[in-house]
Amino acid sequence: MEINEKLLRQIIEDVITNMPTQGESKAVSFADKPSGKSFLTDLGEAKVSTKKDEVVIAVGPAFGLSQTESIVGVPHQNILREMIAGIEEEGLSARVVRCFKSSDVAFVAVEGENLCGSGICIGIQSKGTTVIHQKGLPPLSNLELFPQAPLLTLDTYRQIGKNAAKYAKGETPQPVPTLNDQMARPKYQAKSAVLHIKETKHVVVGKNAVELQVAI
Repeated sequence: MEINEKLLRQIIEDVITNMPTQGESKAVSFADKPSGKSFLTDLGEAKVSTKKDEVVIAVGPAFGLSQTESIVGVPHQNILREMIAGIEEEGLSARVVRCFKSSDVAFVAVEGENLCGSGICIGIQSKGTTVIHQKGLPPLSNLELFPQAPLLTLDTYRQIGKNAAKYAKGETPQPVPTLNDQMARPKYQAKSAVLHIKETKHVVVGKNAVELQVAI
């Protein structure tokens, strides 16, 4: 049976409503979250760079706008602050772009790496799922993948920035250590689907990535 978006949303709402939670529960809403004054400023269409000492951070179409925090409430502004700090600690510069053509983290990263002089890109969805990708690899291959967004801390995001910079310098760093929780997927699966639907609403087919100025 084909399930349309309206039915899928109803199923997800029902699942979340019946999920056991700690503390006060929050009602599920599919309305975009008001962003107020964004910490990201659109500087116009992103151009291809030849700088070898940069790492591109490519964010999803709703990142910092209708969605301003990860799946577990980590502010996007803080996430970018840590990633950029990690990159700069390795002596490289960070460049942030917003991609519109896809809400899939792999394809967001591929678009970002094609703009980057070093060919190394960190792709990140609004819910927090992250990948380090290198130009020339297939979209579904990667240098490092961080699929369990609920387990990613600010320290992890900083280490992701550092490792991305090391790859850009031609080094082979040890993969970023991450937590592992077998219950994270079933616990957050419904919420993850909701957030992905919301981000996909902001996809604009054919629209090129834009350069972003970050206030951190």
